[in-house]
Amino acid sequence: MARIHIMAGAGDKLDMPVIRTINMADLGEVLRSGIADFSAKPSHYVLLMLIYPIIGIVLTIWMNGFHTWPLLYPLIGGFALLGPIAALPLYEISRRREAGEDPGWGDAMAVFRSPAIGSIMAVGVMLFVLFTLWLTAAQALYEGLFGSSPPDTLAGLFTQVTTSPEGATLLLVGTALGALFAIVVLCTSVIAFPLLLDRDVGAYVAVETSFRAVLYNRVPLFAWGLLVGFGIFLGSLPIFVGLAVVLPIFGHATWHLYRKLVEPASVIRGM
Repeated sequence: MARIHIMAGAGDKLDMPVIRTINMADLGEVLRSGIADFSAKPSHYVLLMLIYPIIGIVLTIWMNGFHTWPLLYPLIGGFALLGPIAALPLYEISRRREAGEDPGWGDAMAVFRSPAIGSIMAVGVMLFVLFTLWLTAAQALYEGLFGSSPPDTLAGLFTQVTTSPEGATLLLVGTALGALFAIVVLCTSVIAFPLLLDRDVGAYVAVETSFRAVLYNRVPLFAWGLLVGFGIFLGSLPIFVGLAVVLPIFGHATWHLYRKLVEPASVIRGM
């Protein structure tokens, strides 16, 4: 029964949320709302999100020590793939602010006591598997073009990529491959975690609802995916420190995007 609850939610029948259509102007509105949430008490969120720049710095040191620089670009892309998991406490902060509360650090952590934590973990495992597959595919692509002996430095990698035909192939094919993984993540999880925090609908419904949201709003949501990816890339440039601002803003904005896309619980489509 626990497994069924995780996949299908706590109710007797599937709660299939109704999707709204949005436009490009709505993206600006949700982004402004995300900035407003971040600005309300930025100290909480900067402290919370500093863990991700720290992880990035540690990974950079690891790559320098073990000469795994070819994985730098895939790892930066990986922040976009795992971003929905990283932003879980931020969705909770936005949810509580929306309800008129004045949330703090402890409230952000309350997300891990959610009744839907099993479903949240199930979707999180799916994203982690996609992240692992992305790194594996990126490593296989690099070794297929350059062999199994990576350069010792980042400068060496830059020279290797920019001065050879194989480097151009790596950039083109690698970017296309990363875009494919990003599209899969966008379609399956763009609003999955906010939905699970708001309504314990189960992992299947959360993923299916995200897919329908993208299907019905292809242009604005693909634009949203590009915006998030570009923002994370910029935030990663100064040794990942910019993620302490970028991730909270997009995390909060994603909660408001969910509110734009999904009708309230009282509006349900039977199945």
